[in-house]
Amino acid sequence: MHERLERSMKYLALLSQQFPTQQAVFTEIINLQAILNLPKGTEHFMSDLHGEYEAFMHILNNCSGVVREHVDEVFEDTLTEAEKADLCTLIYYPHEKLALVRAARQDSPTWTKQTLSRLIAVTRRLSSRYTRSKVRKAIPHDFAYIIDELLHTHPDENN
Repeated sequence: MHERLERSMKYLALLSQQFPTQQAVFTEIINLQAILNLPKGTEHFMSDLHGEYEAFMHILNNCSGVVREHVDEVFEDTLTEAEKADLCTLIYYPHEKLALVRAARQDSPTWTKQTLSRLIAVTRRLSSRYTRSKVRKAIPHDFAYIIDELLHTHPDENN
């Protein structure tokens, strides 16, 4: 019994270094519980990829269709199938798609504003699966402030 008490005190001493107050312990428990209640992420299992670099990269870029599912959910009947496909292509292959849009001279201020609004809507949906902290850490540092602001404003505030 004495050994178990000693071991418990050892663990409590270690924990008290990271969580010095009851409030710190409660905060951590609440944070961990919130993380546990988030939807599970998507897992990908792939095999037989020998020499299939392009196919493999396409699977990674489109997240095995998860991006398209979210685009379909976000825009249901508000976008045509072609508009959804264009948006997905921009998400999967941004450099290539932007080059095509520029070459076709379709990159007007209206297109840019509309596309940015759509990308923000999809990003909101996808980022809702994660804590704000995890999302912030994934955003490139140079754009962190503006992206965080765009993700957490209400859509009607952008007009």
